[in-house]
Amino acid sequence: MRRALLGTAAAALALALLAGCAPANRVASPAPTTARTTPTQIPDPTPTTDPAIVAVERMSVAEQAASVVMGHVGGTDPAALRAYMASGPGGAPLGGFILMGANIPDDAVQLRAVTAALTLDSALPPLIAIDQEGGVVSRLSWDHLPGGRALQADDVGRTREVFAQRAQLVADTGANVNFGIVADVPLGPASFISSRALGTDPESAATRVTAAVKGEQGVVLSTLKHFPGHGAAPGDSHHSIPTTAETPEQWRAADAKPFVAGIDAGAELLMFGHLAYTAVDAVPASLSARWHAIARDELGFDGVMITDDLGMLSASGVADYRDPVANAVTAIAAGNDMVLMVAGSTATTAPELAAGIAQAVQNGRLPAERLQDAAEQVMALRMQLAGTSTPSQ
Repeated sequence: MRRALLGTAAAALALALLAGCAPANRVASPAPTTARTTPTQIPDPTPTTDPAIVAVERMSVAEQAASVVMGHVGGTDPAALRAYMASGPGGAPLGGFILMGANIPDDAVQLRAVTAALTLDSALPPLIAIDQEGGVVSRLSWDHLPGGRALQADDVGRTREVFAQRAQLVADTGANVNFGIVADVPLGPASFISSRALGTDPESAATRVTAAVKGEQGVVLSTLKHFPGHGAAPGDSHHSIPTTAETPEQWRAADAKPFVAGIDAGAELLMFGHLAYTAVDAVPASLSARWHAIARDELGFDGVMITDDLGMLSASGVADYRDPVANAVTAIAAGNDMVLMVAGSTATTAPELAAGIAQAVQNGRLPAERLQDAAEQVMALRMQLAGTSTPSQ
């Protein structure tokens, strides 16, 4: 688990420092014959066990696989939604759900009944997400706050204020994750992402992404999207795989900046786009081990890495990505901790993804350690939610 490695390193450092404090090659002065000395013993550090690791170790492979799938099915019927959330292999619960238009009733009170039905165990809530950017992309009809384009021309402080208010609107529904912070830097006003982005250049985008994350902090979990950035790759990933030849150096100097800012501000999730930066990797970032290593090792992101909608990838027209189950297995192997499925999803799609991931572990195509690490990352975030309360809850 990525978080556990940090703790191990810290413990090793502490022991090294203790050892370094011991004097070397020094001759001790003889003690007085009338006194007796008692050697000072430094106790070994008390071992601590990460509760997320313990919880995942107790899970079967099928349960781990179901826990890393965020699915979607339409409707608001509580019984149907509860059955869907318990539809993983062998009845294993799914780890997440994304609310779309067909799940949204007329107000927050009614929507709370929907999210309550999705929560099979209040002691371990699922990740319930919503695309609540504001403006062009808004699932909550009662969110009248400004979105990307309007905020681009406003004071940075206004961005923080708006996202704080928007986070509360989301929390009032019972959702706990907002897929709402667009960190892409558009090439220009004609870019399809332009009206949704928080800035028109790397610097303005970075300052507003920071403000948005700070605004949501402590109310809902923040998600940065669409890593490594739509702006450099022309096209709409809902229908194709936008591609760019931008070099890693060019990316670090421009498109990376808002993501770095959001990560430094404390965003808990990072969404990987179906974007091909061919100078880095020929495959889309959502399936690229190289891009996940960059996010983890260069940018220092240690939260939950999640794909953009795999249904979009299947609908891209590229034959290699037609099978959503194969895409899900590849995505987890590449470093994602969670896979998202929306477009074309039915009541059986998410369970099929979970079953395919479990089967890939059993036949050796997906290392068991990689699935376990992904499940631990998701589990840690769910446990964090279980210990967090907001005024609306």
